Order: sequence, then structure tokens, then C-alpha cells
Amino acid sequence: MPVSSRRQLLSATALVAFSAPALGRSITGRMPWKPNEAYPPELVRPGGWYFLNPAEVATLEAITSRLIPADDLSPSGKDAGCVVFIDRQLAGPYGTYEWLYMQPPFSDNPLPTQGIQSPLTPQQQYRAGLAALATYCRDSFGGKTFEQLPEADQVKLLQGMEKGEVKLPGLTAPRQTTTGLFNLILQNTMEGFFADPVYGGNKDMCSWKMIGFPGVRYDFRDVLDNPGKPYTKPPVAIMGRPDWNGKPA
Repeated sequence: MPVSSRRQLLSATALVAFSAPALGRSITGRMPWKPNEAYPPELVRPGGWYFLNPAEVATLEAITSRLIPADDLSPSGKDAGCVVFIDRQLAGPYGTYEWLYMQPPFSDNPLPTQGIQSPLTPQQQYRAGLAALATYCRDSFGGKTFEQLPEADQVKLLQGMEKGEVKLPGLTAPRQTTTGLFNLILQNTMEGFFADPVYGGNKDMCSWKMIGFPGVRYDFRDVLDNPGKPYTKPPVAIMGRPDWNGKPA
């Protein structure tokens, strides 16, 4: 294309672009999202249970307290809100694998690259798994529930589940195993402990404070010129910080 023609084309394109009316809008009091355009997180507020029943909650609170026991660095998994996180996840798309392809056939010996190979959703895995654990505890510990066991027995039982030495009734490979149940609860507990508080866990950003994670703070220009120095600012979550809303930090 001759240079003059190319310049004329670019000039004409720019003229059309800049002559079109500029469209804008002001966003006040709400996020600039429309339904089905994105999936903005909804703030999870403690109170009530959306999927778990009281017996399941009591068991999971005891389990998460053993997986993440309280110490001088952080609260326990229970007090950090991990069970609230798990409950809300199970009540949402994750609990039903709504966004995943879940049609058979399912391989009994899947390759690591094949992903989930079970018809059971997380809701079904938790419900069946916690019921099997309750039956095992009742039959093995004189009618006691998991949360009624001494902490040492709880730890020993969880270690046995992790290693596959404990076989919970009704959980048979390849669809669901005792070790699979343990790994699922462990994974979700860690997610709840370290995820943004908007999802129900990591209460008061306790885990972020423990590891020194700054969260979603948007501007680090004031610290970039000081390499090697400790970062002392408090973490910031998706919904901001409590003190920004007139509440204690």
C-alpha cells in the first residue's frame, strides 16, 4: 500500500474513533457487574448453616481443631472459621461440581492427568464420609462421637485415616476411600484457613498476619525502595480492613 494511502486510512480510522460519542457511567454504592458477566464474591457472614447439619458441624469443628491446633501464632482451624468456609463452599457451586463436567464413564484407574473420576460431588463425599466416621466412632469407642474423644485419640484416628490404616464402613475404592475423605477435609481446611476472609474463613486475616502476607493491598511503591526490610503494614482483604469501616482492626 502506498504511504499516502496508508496515512489516509489511519487518519480516517482515527477520525471515526474520536468522533464517536464517549460513553461513561458513574459507579456509586455497588460493584460494576451485571448478572452472568462475572462471579464477584459475596461476603460470607457467620450464623446458621447452609449445608452441614449440627452433628456434622461438631465433628468438623473437632477435626479442623486437630488439623490446625491453636498456638501462640494463630487460632485453631475451628476458631479461624474453617468450618464456616467449608459449609458455604458445599452449599455453592463447588459442593455440586456445578461448573465441572460430571458425566460417565469414570475410570477406576485414572491417570494423574485425568482429573476427577468419581460421580460423587463434594456434598455427597462429606455426607457419606462423616456418616461413616460417626458409625466407626460409635462402634469403636463405646458409642462416643469423634468430638467426644480425647484429643490424643482424635489425632491417632486422623493419622490412621490419612495412612489408610483405618477403614471407615461403606467407603470403598475407587469412588470414595477413608484416605480420600481425610485429604478432602484437609484440603478444604487449608483453603479456609488461608483464603480471603470474604469466603468465611481466615477470621480477622489471622493466617495472613501469621505468615506476613499483605493481602490485596494495591500499592507497594513506598516499600519497593527498601529491600530486605520487614513489611510492617497490616494485611488488606477483598472487602478492605475493619478499621476502614469504623470498626476495630
